[in-house]
Amino acid sequence: MIIVTHEVRNQPPPLENFNAYSSDSVLQEAVAREGAAWIAERAEAFGARIGSREVLHWGELANEYVPRLRTHDRFGHRIDEVEYHPAYHQLMRLGIEAGLSSLAWTEQRRGAHTARAALFYMAAQAEAGTNCPITMTHAVVPSLRLQADVAAEWLPRVFAARYDERFLPAANKRGVVLGMAMTEKQGGSDVRSNSTTAKRLDGDTFELTGHKWFCSAPMCDAFLTLAQAAGGLTCFLVPRFRPDGTRNPLYVQRLKDKLGNRSNASSEIEYADTWAQRIGEEGRGVRTIIQMVHHTRLDCAMGSAGAMRMAVRQAVHHCSHREAFGKLLTAQPLMQNVLADIALEAEAATMLVMRLARAFDDSGRDASAKSFARVVTPVAKYWVCKRAPTQIAEALECLGGAGYVEESIMPRLYRDAPVNSIWEGSGNVQCLDVLRALHTHPDSLDALVDELGATRRADRRLDAAVAQLQQDLRATSELEARARRVVEKMALTLQASLLLQHAPSPVADAFCASRLDAHWGNEYGTLPSSTDFDAIISRARP
Repeated sequence: MIIVTHEVRNQPPPLENFNAYSSDSVLQEAVAREGAAWIAERAEAFGARIGSREVLHWGELANEYVPRLRTHDRFGHRIDEVEYHPAYHQLMRLGIEAGLSSLAWTEQRRGAHTARAALFYMAAQAEAGTNCPITMTHAVVPSLRLQADVAAEWLPRVFAARYDERFLPAANKRGVVLGMAMTEKQGGSDVRSNSTTAKRLDGDTFELTGHKWFCSAPMCDAFLTLAQAAGGLTCFLVPRFRPDGTRNPLYVQRLKDKLGNRSNASSEIEYADTWAQRIGEEGRGVRTIIQMVHHTRLDCAMGSAGAMRMAVRQAVHHCSHREAFGKLLTAQPLMQNVLADIALEAEAATMLVMRLARAFDDSGRDASAKSFARVVTPVAKYWVCKRAPTQIAEALECLGGAGYVEESIMPRLYRDAPVNSIWEGSGNVQCLDVLRALHTHPDSLDALVDELGATRRADRRLDAAVAQLQQDLRATSELEARARRVVEKMALTLQASLLLQHAPSPVADAFCASRLDAHWGNEYGTLPSSTDFDAIISRARP
């Protein structure tokens, strides 16, 4: 006789086969509001793929079976290749062929950056590691355009929107993936201390020698990199193959054993007389590559916002099916407070990054939008990426022990969360960049003030916060030491302004009552008891 020792009950069904777009009213509203309504049909189709059991399983596999470095083949030849699980390639193909690396540049319609941002935001909910090479391929375009001959050769390959994982010369492939390699061990974010050298061969071609401490996605077809030429620090494009079709001596020394983002190989590489083409003016390397960095920072914030959205999905889904003490968790007042608080954080993050994406769209024809993007990009990158780990940790706790085991997506979301705060400049770098923008581009402060002016007198708490922010900015003494606090206030006032304009009143009121109040609790789940929890949570239901 078989004795049944337990039956499975009071467990939620798996969250799969949902549509990441049509189930997200906050994202849909932002897409329409920020000028990209034309992407809705494509976004809905992409959202169905992102939420499908198949794609979510690809994310699991790509992170469970991590990349493996093969420095030599079995005959002893140096090959420097990284092997990935097939699921990684499926995810790369899905993203690139949906336009995540090309749409913003090839779609000749207003709102292209916003449309592409919406797709990227959804992709981050399924898997984060593949978004790194996709981001770099997208972001490299403005820097490459500074060198017309190189752009003419490489941009058609980027714009092809085809993923070709074969390790071949770029001219023989259907599409390419591009990356960057800036960081060196002696300098980190201080790239001006880079010691890699560039020796001129002929015209704009050089050979590089040096070491790069972080090079993500080393199987990219080419990389933007920095090296010291005769005229100073200069930007170069380093392909994996020389023009004659032989392998360029780019030696992958090791793969990093990282906390998270494990599907994406990050490496240390050596240049040893490695062939490269100059990009931009000699001695203006930082100014050249910062064009790329500007776009990757938007994606860092966008990816973090997407991960926060997925964390809320998981928490609300679990609590909507799980009972405790005779009631669903979603009916428990304290759990309602927690769920509403993390949903509020995710909605505010989504609104901020999508508003910023519109500024990228408008920058080419509107000087004010360009100034707004210049200062708000590091603000959003700092704040949204800082909030993601704590918000995801709280969402994980909503699932209890079930959220702590690797069969759940929650540990992966949590491990992946810190990288966006580190990549392309950690918190201090972003805050110092905000101060630099305010100093070197005075119009950026005017653009920020104009944006906040849209909700002047709409809420006394916001008015008080904006007045305090302006007072803080005028007090230039020791401003650098206070930079984090000032940038935090910039982010919170921007988020509050957007919510007051575009979110239901319970959402906006709860945000202002918590984030702008001097007595804001130190943990999630500390919203005022008068908060309309159901109204906030309902906007986050998967």
